[in-house]
Amino acid sequence: MGHAGAAAAAVRYLRSAHAPGPAPGVVEALPRPELRCVGADERAPVDPAEFRRVLGNFATGVTVITAPAAEGESSPAGFACQSFSSLSLDPPLVCFMVGRTSATWPRIACAGVFCVNVLGADQGELCRAFAVSGADKFAGVAHDPSPVSGAPRLAGAAAWIDCTVHAVHTGGDHLIVVGRVDALGAAAAPGGPLLFHQGRFTGLGPLG
Repeated sequence: MGHAGAAAAAVRYLRSAHAPGPAPGVVEALPRPELRCVGADERAPVDPAEFRRVLGNFATGVTVITAPAAEGESSPAGFACQSFSSLSLDPPLVCFMVGRTSATWPRIACAGVFCVNVLGADQGELCRAFAVSGADKFAGVAHDPSPVSGAPRLAGAAAWIDCTVHAVHTGGDHLIVVGRVDALGAAAAPGGPLLFHQGRFTGLGPLG
């Protein structure tokens, strides 16, 4: 089964898990990643703490990925995400990475759509709110539905990208989610984008 088929199977399965009534037909299993554990007599190739320290020198933008509320749920889904990137111009594709243990990802997969909200420099507190598990992340947060998916478009975001789930790939302890862009837009962000660098939020600062 190809990657697109695997993504479709994942979305069908998650939708069926939330749907009332009898279970649908057999759904193909997703391909297992080719991973193995480090043996007791082996050293890990890279120390995790050193990996974090070195990779923390790469500054990233900050986004909030949102999805509309599924049937039977009282609120939309959303989580803070640094691992986001444009992927393809033709067709227009973007991607984000999410931990395989994320409690929010199954809700996004069930919806089959999402909106990427690119945060501005003054939205650090908003990012922190969406990084917390188990809370009502949308309480007091102004938003409106994005035009195609209906996923929340957060007020004050520097840009938004409305997407349909196109494919899902495995990547170690994360999933690589590819989205097909259906609509997008940007607003003036006087302070520039919100950045994450060496464990803290920052801005661009003066250039030149």
